[in-house]
Amino acid sequence: MRALTLTSAHIARIHRALDDCGVAPGSELHTEAEYDDWVARIMAAHPDRARPTRLFAYGSLIWKPEIEHTGEQVGVARGWHRAFCLRIVRFRGTPEQPGLMMALDRGGQCRGVLFDLPDKDLEGQLGKLFRREFTYKPVNSMPRWIKVETASGEVPALAFVMNRASPRYAGRLPAEEVADVLSRACGHWGTGAEYLLNTVSHLEAKGIHDSSLWRLQKLVAERIERSHG
Repeated sequence: MRALTLTSAHIARIHRALDDCGVAPGSELHTEAEYDDWVARIMAAHPDRARPTRLFAYGSLIWKPEIEHTGEQVGVARGWHRAFCLRIVRFRGTPEQPGLMMALDRGGQCRGVLFDLPDKDLEGQLGKLFRREFTYKPVNSMPRWIKVETASGEVPALAFVMNRASPRYAGRLPAEEVADVLSRACGHWGTGAEYLLNTVSHLEAKGIHDSSLWRLQKLVAERIERSHG
């Protein structure tokens, strides 16, 4: 695997141990009943129960899936791309220093990993996923079925895509602006730079080279070096 510019030493320079700042005033969380309703809706729209249910992972789900899977392969989602377009004030950011997280936004194409989910307790697995992927209302990362191209043909897969109607949608930002944010932002989960490093390194380990993220990690490393020596 080619050497990254951004390293754990860079992360250590900007990491701060922070307490969870909690739910922002005025924010509304999903209820258990609402999560169950989302599961029911996605299951009702399942395109083909005769085939394995597949999950398309493009970011942190690759290196922290938190659910069981029985197989995996690389696939391409056309019409979507990974982008740091979700503004956050918790987890890897704070109200005083907001961060950015990746989402699957419209346009372009995205190479990611397809996970085959076990049929056993599929509803329960989806419930865990949904509670992981979206917390606040309105939903930022919308669950939906998309088409993904694989070496053996096109298959349906569940993905979490950016809800552009969300007030947390940051739009298409220049790489330099994203790098400025990621080189500073930190929350109780850690830094945005660490999130980027984990994603790029695990994509590369899967044989997926994202040129935009590769340039971004270099920009973030350069900014940390300038600011912290």
